[in-house]
Amino acid sequence: MTNPQTQTRDRHQVVVIGSGFGGLFGTKALRRADADVTMVAKTTHHLFQPLLYQVATGILSEGEIAPPTREILNGQDNARVILGEVTDIDLETRTVTSRVLHRETVTPYDSLIVAAGAGQSYFGNDHFSEFAPGMKSIDDALELRGRIFGAFELAEISDDEDEIQRLLTFVVVGAGPTGVEMAGQIAELAHRTLKRDFRRINTREARVILLDAAPQVLPPFGAKLGSRAAKDLEKLGVEVMLGAMVTDVDERGLEFQLKDGTRERIEAVTKVWAAGVAASPLGRQLAEQSGATLDRAGRIGVNPDLTLPGHPEVFVVGDMIALDNLPGVAQVAIQGSKYAAKEIVNRIEGKPAQGPFNYWDKGSMATISRFSAVAMVGKLRFTGFIAWLMWLGLHLVYITGFKNQITALLHWAVSFIGRGRSERTSTEQQIFARAALKRLKGGASDLVAPPGAYEAAQSLIEVTRADLEAKAAEETRLTDEHQRGVKQDA
Repeated sequence: MTNPQTQTRDRHQVVVIGSGFGGLFGTKALRRADADVTMVAKTTHHLFQPLLYQVATGILSEGEIAPPTREILNGQDNARVILGEVTDIDLETRTVTSRVLHRETVTPYDSLIVAAGAGQSYFGNDHFSEFAPGMKSIDDALELRGRIFGAFELAEISDDEDEIQRLLTFVVVGAGPTGVEMAGQIAELAHRTLKRDFRRINTREARVILLDAAPQVLPPFGAKLGSRAAKDLEKLGVEVMLGAMVTDVDERGLEFQLKDGTRERIEAVTKVWAAGVAASPLGRQLAEQSGATLDRAGRIGVNPDLTLPGHPEVFVVGDMIALDNLPGVAQVAIQGSKYAAKEIVNRIEGKPAQGPFNYWDKGSMATISRFSAVAMVGKLRFTGFIAWLMWLGLHLVYITGFKNQITALLHWAVSFIGRGRSERTSTEQQIFARAALKRLKGGASDLVAPPGAYEAAQSLIEVTRADLEAKAAEETRLTDEHQRGVKQDA
């Protein structure tokens, strides 16, 4: 276990958990604060999660939407980054414990911003994840890229019509923005990008199915935009099936139940899970220590100033909080973390507290296909090309780094104006490595020796060698002195 003390301990210590939108913007907002800021994150990159589907479908590379956190913060002298997944927050001792492989780190804090985000929810059916990856991480996107492009490759060499049909059927579960965008891009990939790339199969015959238990597509966008999105998807060739609740998922397909109780099955090798999110388990840990409430999704109740009840030094932001029905979108995390950072600076400088956190809704957008999207900004509604341009501009702004913005723009031009998708490389490791790691009790930790293991092994070898040498010397002495077989005196 290590205890980082490289900062000057008499300065105010701020710990930020997470490297997503909340974590990154909170850390950057403290760049001029008279404080040492430590970001603790389980990855080494800042992920632009809304564009994961474009990595999965070959439009963008993972590096364009996930630049290194250290590179982003290398000009901020009061900030440092620690790699590790947070396993414990001790509100009494004001420490954060993180772990990576077998290495554990304890980091003290005076102020804490918890921006740990949310993970994929399978609604109590976590075994679905083996057959239907979610869309929450780079690993998810790369695995799905391999599964999607691999399905076409396997179909090309198959002589079994049933298998070909199963391989060329793609099911996306969840008709929110992620599911809609994913279904639209798989359809464009099959019906437009790949149509000249294969000789034995016709990729335009691929089925893309969008499933959701809800009665409409894009529920948060309202009935009008939801209906428009569904029609645009159907024009692309996507089969939209609503009121369908998934009951089982396996390697060869999935089963679902309709509202009338009818059960059906779809044979499909490639499934994508874009339904439901679960708040970070750190929320429950904080609730147990503070007495704060948790809602059904695991989000924690916070005060109007985003602090944890009874602990004004702890701020919780983003997808983790249950406050005023705030949506789980990037802007909530960004604005919340900036608010928390400003409050910390005010306290350090002895200034008055801000008023309650007030979220400014900048709107929501979802792209359906090239040149087609839906957007909702306040009371205004946009569709088609105008909405797509709005989507393009907004997402370009939030891609971190000028170089990444330029390369993303070039890739979009190639993909949307032309037919090319250059990021189509996939490997067996991307597809199967995570499943293999899950079969190890300790995951990746089982493949890496803990710190000190080498020295301990060397010490054991030396002790064993000395013992063997002593025994050999004794054997030689007994032989030379003809003591073998001679009874010893009682």
